[in-house]
Amino acid sequence: MNFLAPAAIAFAAAIPIVIVFYLLKRKRVVHLVSSTLLWQKFLAETQASSPFQRLRHNWLLILQILVLLLAIFALMRPYLAGEGRTGRLRVAILDASASMMATDVQPNRFEQAKADLEKLIDGLKGNDQLVLLLASAHTEVKQSATTDKVALRRALATCVAMETPTRLAEAFKLAETLVKNRPESEGPEIHLFSDGAASGLDDFQNKNLPLVYHRYGKHSENAGITAIDVRANPANARERALFATIANLSTNARAVELELSFGNDVVETRTVSLSGTNTQPLVFVAPQNQDGVFTLRIKNEDALAADNRASIVSLIPQPARVLLVSRSNRFLEKALRTAPNAELTIVPALAEQPQNFDVVVLDDVSPTVWPAANVLAFHVVNTNLFSSWENAKTPPVVDWKSGHPLLRFVSLDNVQVAETLAIKAPPWGVGLVESPNTPLVVAGELYRRKVVWVGFDILQSTWPLRISFPIFVANAIDWLNPSASRNAELMVRAGEPFRFPIEQPISKAELTTSDGQRRTIPVEPGARELIVGDAYRQGVYRLSAGTNDVTFCVNLLDAAESNLTPREELPFGKYSKVTATAVKRANVELWRWIAAGALAFLLFEWWYYHKRTA
Repeated sequence: MNFLAPAAIAFAAAIPIVIVFYLLKRKRVVHLVSSTLLWQKFLAETQASSPFQRLRHNWLLILQILVLLLAIFALMRPYLAGEGRTGRLRVAILDASASMMATDVQPNRFEQAKADLEKLIDGLKGNDQLVLLLASAHTEVKQSATTDKVALRRALATCVAMETPTRLAEAFKLAETLVKNRPESEGPEIHLFSDGAASGLDDFQNKNLPLVYHRYGKHSENAGITAIDVRANPANARERALFATIANLSTNARAVELELSFGNDVVETRTVSLSGTNTQPLVFVAPQNQDGVFTLRIKNEDALAADNRASIVSLIPQPARVLLVSRSNRFLEKALRTAPNAELTIVPALAEQPQNFDVVVLDDVSPTVWPAANVLAFHVVNTNLFSSWENAKTPPVVDWKSGHPLLRFVSLDNVQVAETLAIKAPPWGVGLVESPNTPLVVAGELYRRKVVWVGFDILQSTWPLRISFPIFVANAIDWLNPSASRNAELMVRAGEPFRFPIEQPISKAELTTSDGQRRTIPVEPGARELIVGDAYRQGVYRLSAGTNDVTFCVNLLDAAESNLTPREELPFGKYSKVTATAVKRANVELWRWIAAGALAFLLFEWWYYHKRTA
């Protein structure tokens, strides 16, 4: 048995004081009575009037001393050690993601986890050390390894939950480096305080982490918004179409009441019936005559409020100024003229940097200067794009990514290609259309400009004869149009940085957060980009940088976080898992039981006194 406050034994000096009170003689008060018949017992106890009397055997005195000893013993905070080893290192990972804000337990999962973590801190003994990590979109070291419980409690008090997804893999990698190469005799441990809403842990399948998983949560009664997008309405250029996905993560069917607003004006309300564990895509159509913010809300109250709202900036689409550099390609020219919101200019060659164009289309023409605008390139290759290339004959189309915006409603069945440039997938892009040995279409970002690269000459293929070709060209112009893509750039996931390019020198910027707070963002001299890296709460943010006023939105939009089902097991790959630990024996304090014993003694004394004097 050990003591957390052994100095409390100084209160034992009160024991002689109790004994002195029993040595003092009670003073008698004189009263006239008519008869002493009823006072014989009192007269028998009457003693001399000296200030002190002889200490006699008295059970009440013994009981009072025992109660005082128990109280002193409780103040010394005795505890029973849960483990025999000392000098151990514990790494505590506190999950601070959005799902930990669920109120299915009171006050919420995160506060319960903090309370249990504080008990772990209290249970540290000797030279045990604890490292405190806060895991959300990124992992933050709140307290390095220390034995100082005051510092650990202070660091724990600064931990707050955030409306971001969970990235436990990053926290596990950091924790692994801390416990790695520690001898087993020291018994290092990693304590995870979470509901288990995490993925991407396959890399730890064979790591054999000394993990103790503390699970939180009871149920998954929740519905949330998991996707949102806004585009021009093809049927009416004056309207905008807002696409959203609503997920019911509970097992029970429920009716979800939705409200769509533009700025401060309510546009539409709708009630949607969702079956259990099901999602439903929705389309809202609304008129729009100026730039603004659409906000979709779930008005029903549930266990998680962070996913009941999503906002998106909607800018009035501007026509794309397109420059076609081609010797002669009527198929491509006609597809570009039919693309919506495209103003086309055609030149046979490009000798200098084009000015005032949003998109440059290169058709089997290698420019002297690579355009600074976004580029759609057909059968064009240089060292700016790829390090090496070769020609490949009759490459078959074996797969394409139909989920990418460039290939929306595009089918490449029966498309034949005579010859293509064979390259390796570059680091700046992703292959959208694949043949066995080379990607045929690549899209990505190069030098801060979007690039769509098609490896073959369309005139040496059957693609221009298919309806999918003009659809692809229209998708490409829409994807490359800076005005159209600006909507996506003005929406970020919670925890991800917002990047704003700086075209003119500025000295400072001011950010207004979703809760109305303002703060200044320092800007380094000569910086070409402003980064807002601490947008951890969903809502609408406003950034003032020089003469630019930018509005952007932060949303959760994560189905894994909206699924509040507490995970009983954490999967590490296919064959490894860690089961949640309900009870983990730690240092057990005894003062509560001792205090209860002292109270029992006081009740016994009260009963004995009244029985004796009855």
